[in-house]
Amino acid sequence: MISALTHIARLARAGLVFAREGVFGVIDPALVPPPGQLGLKMARVIERRGAKSGPRLSRALERMGPAYLKLGQFLATRPDVVGVVLARDLEALQDRLPPFSQSEAEAVIAASLERPITQAFASLGPAVAAASIAQVHRGEVIRDGVRRPVAVKVLRPNVASRFRRDLSDFFFVAHKAEAYSAEARRLRLVEVIHTMQRSVAMEMDLRLEAAALSEMAENTRDDPDFRVPAVDWDRTTHNVLTMEWIDGIALSDHARLAQAHIDLPDLGRKVIQSFLRHALRDGFFHADMHPGNLFLDKVGRLVAVDFGIMGRLGLKERRFLAEILLGFITRNYRRVAEVHFEAGYVPSHHSVENFAQAIRAIGEPIHNRTAEEISMAKLLTLLLEVTGLFDMRTRPELILLQKTMVVVEGVARSFDPRLDIWKTADPVVREWIERNLGPLGRIQGAVLGAGELTHLLSKLPDIANRAVTVLEQLETMTREGLVLSPDTIAAMGRSEGRKNRWRTIAIWIIAATFIGILFAIRQL
Repeated sequence: MISALTHIARLARAGLVFAREGVFGVIDPALVPPPGQLGLKMARVIERRGAKSGPRLSRALERMGPAYLKLGQFLATRPDVVGVVLARDLEALQDRLPPFSQSEAEAVIAASLERPITQAFASLGPAVAAASIAQVHRGEVIRDGVRRPVAVKVLRPNVASRFRRDLSDFFFVAHKAEAYSAEARRLRLVEVIHTMQRSVAMEMDLRLEAAALSEMAENTRDDPDFRVPAVDWDRTTHNVLTMEWIDGIALSDHARLAQAHIDLPDLGRKVIQSFLRHALRDGFFHADMHPGNLFLDKVGRLVAVDFGIMGRLGLKERRFLAEILLGFITRNYRRVAEVHFEAGYVPSHHSVENFAQAIRAIGEPIHNRTAEEISMAKLLTLLLEVTGLFDMRTRPELILLQKTMVVVEGVARSFDPRLDIWKTADPVVREWIERNLGPLGRIQGAVLGAGELTHLLSKLPDIANRAVTVLEQLETMTREGLVLSPDTIAAMGRSEGRKNRWRTIAIWIIAATFIGILFAIRQL
């Protein structure tokens, strides 16, 4: 009871902030049930002047604090959940907060490294960037008698407890939504929040970000156009990450790139092909490749920083991605549809032919047009509509990949507006397909399949014993029925009664909160 009231009180505050910033004004009332339409009208009454201009949801989330900022960043990768309009609004969300004090940062570093700052670093400057979870300082270390610059990332003090509190509110909303909405269950909102929770937990352990850096360094060690900073493991802990300082040109600094006479179209090609190579070849990609996280070093290689948000794809998903991309490139929409069914992403009761027709509606606008005429936003909108029309359950890893592809294409086209992403992607996709789906790939797949079959055969006796046990239990249940004890039945009744009672109380509290807000506004 107290827990539910606490969630409702905090969410009522969030609702007030959203209403004041005009967030509810972008919702189509026709899509909302009648009781919800009344709530939308009440929210519009307290909307502040000037709220209609600019990114409304981004403004509201920035006011709500670190966890809401992260929620916004995460939902920007899930247009299937919030819609394309709000997702594009969230793309403008800036994860920037005032830095915490130098003394606090030094205290965190000294405690984490278990030694004084002066023993760990030759110097440690003020914060050069600050976000919701951590901030970055420029420092120096002495190696082999030489001072070398390093980037020192420090976790915000007490950030974990605040995230836990706000995440519990998000879970409360997701569970209630799934209890009453079939669409919420299709979108798997609870799983969405679980995914965000895991992502944030990994971001708040800087050793895991260091491990991501190390893994990508191994994957890309032979790549001519891409590298990552080296990790200083001796100065890295749960709360502190120390790595190589990158002296390069940020891809967001177009003026410096022009002064350096960089081949901008070639730079755009490097961005797209590097990303696709990581996603397809390695199944491990940087999922936050905005221009501020990408640098160009002195020898012309891309250098990525900030590995807090990473994406992974299994072999099945990579095969799916490669065949989808090749299908769009070659306009083989039937094969694109078949791949969805073979992967099990579209239920088998749907028609392959009808799905291929829908895919054609997505793919044809891409072809026979110049690159600058192709609207990725429109393409994304169509894809999401098809997803719902054919009961395709959302795949978080593919949605993250898809959203990252849109960002990557935007970065590349900022250097070459006429860049054709499909022609640029073609050699990378074909190389992967030839290596993994061609004759050699089929032989390797057969070898792996034989190994898996041998492993399965070794477990057959155990599987048979379990099957016999299950059959005996089913026979007993068939003969005697499923029996519930009186205590279990009574407990189920009490639980259902509590749910109904507190559901009613919650509705009245929310209604009273809005009435109180309206009354207060009228008195101003």
